[in-house]
Order: sequence, then C-alpha cells, then structure tokens
Amino acid sequence: MSENPNLLAEQRRALILDEVRRRGGVRVNELTRKLGVSDMTVRRDLDALSRQGVLEKVHGGAVPVAEASTHEPGFEAKSGLEPTAKEDIARAAAELVAPGAAIALSGGTTTYALAHRLVDVPDLTVVTNSVRVADVFHVAQRTSGARQGGATVVLTGGVRTPSDSLVGPVADQAIATLHFDALFLGVHGISAEAGLSTPNLAEAETNRRLVQSARRVVVVADHTKWGVVGLSSFAALEQVDTLVTDSGLSADARAEVAEHLGLVVAGEPEPEAD
Repeated sequence: MSENPNLLAEQRRALILDEVRRRGGVRVNELTRKLGVSDMTVRRDLDALSRQGVLEKVHGGAVPVAEASTHEPGFEAKSGLEPTAKEDIARAAAELVAPGAAIALSGGTTTYALAHRLVDVPDLTVVTNSVRVADVFHVAQRTSGARQGGATVVLTGGVRTPSDSLVGPVADQAIATLHFDALFLGVHGISAEAGLSTPNLAEAETNRRLVQSARRVVVVADHTKWGVVGLSSFAALEQVDTLVTDSGLSADARAEVAEHLGLVVAGEPEPEAD
C-alpha cells in the first residue's frame, strides 16, 4: 500500500486519537483505509500514542484510556504531548498580545510555550501562578541583561500542584485584587456541557478567580482537550471570549465551539479572498 504523503506522523496520530475518542475505539484495518497508510504504519502510530498514555492498545485496534476525573498528570508528562500543536497555538496566541498590556498566564504546558513567544514583547506586565512561566521570563532577562522595556512579572504565592501551578487561598487573594487586560488560560478539559474543568479542586478556584479578574479570556488548548471533563468545572464556555486551538480539532467540535465563543485555529492557511 502506498503511503499518504500529505499527512505527517503527528497529524496522522491526531486523527487517530480523535477517531478513538469520538467512536470509543477503532480497528487497525479501519485506520489503514481511512488514512491511506500501511498496517505497519498504523501500528507504529498506536504504539507511539500508547506510550504517551492517551490511548490503550487492544487486539486489532485501540480504545480510549479510562482516566479518573481526579487524575492530574505532571508537567513533564504533559510536555511531551502534542508539541507541534502547542507551538502553533502559542504563535497564534502571541499575536493577540499588545505591547504594554497587563496579562495573566495560567499554569500549563501550552501557556509555557506561549511565554517563550512573549519575552520580546515590550513593556508587558505578566501575572502568573505558574512557576515554569515565571522562570521563562526570569531566564530571558538574566541572559539578555536588564533591558529597558522588559516584562514585569508577578508570581502569585500558593501551594504547588503536579503541573507546577500555585493554587489555594494565598493565590486566590492575590489574584482577586488585580485586573488584567487579558487572561491566557490553559485547561485540562473543555466541553460544551461542562465548560472548562480541572481535576484539582484548589486549581479550579484559582482559575475561577483568574477568569473573574480578566477583561478578556483566551483559552489556549490543543484539540485533545475537547470533550475531556475533569472533576471540577470553573467556567462556562460563555465566559470565554476566544479559543485558540490547532487544526486537529474536528469539524463537529469546531461547529459546537463556534456556537459559544470565537475560534482561532492555529496552523491552518488563511482562506483566500474571493
């Protein structure tokens, strides 16, 4: 069987994962026909996705991983998932940040990627409850020297989560006194029914405070977060202004998102004007 030259490995695996989650399982022979690739290629893709922990291989195919709603992966575990999608999202989200703005960045690996894109934006004030995000700006300033127009970074206090976010009453009180032009929010899960959710109860309350303190809420989340529901919801989709996601989001999901908020799909060419 000839391979489909138009699909990169990561694009193929995103499509496979979407099929598994949407249908509750797929067979290898179905994927070979749908993707136009060999049986061996599909099995390699399933092996890679299984190692990432996002699906479970079974005889002749794959099924979704049955995770508890309280399961919270660590930062390092999440860093290896969808790296190209996160970079595309970060690039698109960075275009929404104006020099001199006061913004908030929540914890998460996608906001971490975004932080790297923002280190050269002049005169930013950045409030974050992410140790990793704060370190990005700290390292950038240390390596380039204290330069005029560098970001002012405010790191909230709080209790550290597995994803290296600071949450709890100390963080909540600090955030409640502040007002941001925009919040860039990473999420564990997003769905039409549950809205934005997380498996960590304390993080849910801190994220709720972040949303309340922002004039504009921008969620940065790759397509694998759609349909995922954590233990605690902290915002409805109607409280979000924009979702910046990647091209792996299915057409059905895009239509559902568009009913509630603005949608930016990163990594896709702009439609040509008529």
